[in-house]
Amino acid sequence: MEENQNQFKFDAVDLVLYLWKRRWPIIITGFVAGIFSIIVSLCITEKYKSEVILFPSAAGSVSQDLLSISSMGKSILRLGEDEELDQLMQVLQSDEIRRRIIEKYDLMNHYEIKPNSKYRNTQLYKKYDNNIVIKPTKFLSVSITVWDTDPQIAADIANDISSLVDTVKNNMMHEKALLALELVKNEYDSLLRDIQVKEDTLNSLRKRGVVDYEKQAEALSSALGVALSNGNTRAADDIQKRLDKLGAIGGPYIDIYNQLLFDKERISDLRTKLAEAQIDARQNLPQKYVVNKATVAEKKSYPVRWLIVVTTTAAAVILLMLGMIIFDSIAKRVEILKEK
Repeated sequence: MEENQNQFKFDAVDLVLYLWKRRWPIIITGFVAGIFSIIVSLCITEKYKSEVILFPSAAGSVSQDLLSISSMGKSILRLGEDEELDQLMQVLQSDEIRRRIIEKYDLMNHYEIKPNSKYRNTQLYKKYDNNIVIKPTKFLSVSITVWDTDPQIAADIANDISSLVDTVKNNMMHEKALLALELVKNEYDSLLRDIQVKEDTLNSLRKRGVVDYEKQAEALSSALGVALSNGNTRAADDIQKRLDKLGAIGGPYIDIYNQLLFDKERISDLRTKLAEAQIDARQNLPQKYVVNKATVAEKKSYPVRWLIVVTTTAAAVILLMLGMIIFDSIAKRVEILKEK
């Protein structure tokens, strides 16, 4: 019984009484922490926030969407999905966009980085990443959030990054489209020359008497049969000579004519491909949908001074109380053990 009475206890009532007895250290600590946090929060540089929300556009060939009859759903009008979202993120975080933003706004000086610093680029990129946050949202869109001491610069940077997506991505696509256009055009021009050569050859054969080989051969064969049946050997010999002459040049004529028909089918397909390649090489369509453009913030977004003060003061007071409770609990336990 005596052992149970001497056993250390510390319930809710004891805690309240314990804290009340030590209220002055807690009050003083809270007061000092509050004053300190106010001073610190006042020293933090104020920043303004601007944000742009983008949706990626669907990937696809503009020429095929516009020219293809079978293209029922125009992909250029649809929103992108996971793959296009990843591509948009890669473009937004590319070195090309970062370089252009740094140069346009002279961020080395704006962020007050010493140009002769040994790690100036590392410091610049770190501040860039801290002040410009690009991340996907749960709605398959992308948010571009910019923090800056100047509200106008924050809005301008966010909007410029959004605009540069089209420039960078279209430049990448143009580079590939121009190569494709060159290949198609070379093939088209080469086939045109081949067609011209075949047509010239056919014209030369026509001048030698071949107009329509099959009809001519059929007519001459029929005439030869009539002449032979009538016993007109002279006419039959003349028709036979004409048939021999027609046969000598008829084979090449048929080969070239059939090749010409095939080439004209190919040139029709290539003409369509050339038109598509020209559209792709000239297209400059937006690569994203802008949901919200960045606007100039009317008030600062960082720091939230009251939150800093409340959080710091509460943390200091809680840590002090925990420290006192742990210290006194250990001391009390040691004292009980000594009495035993």
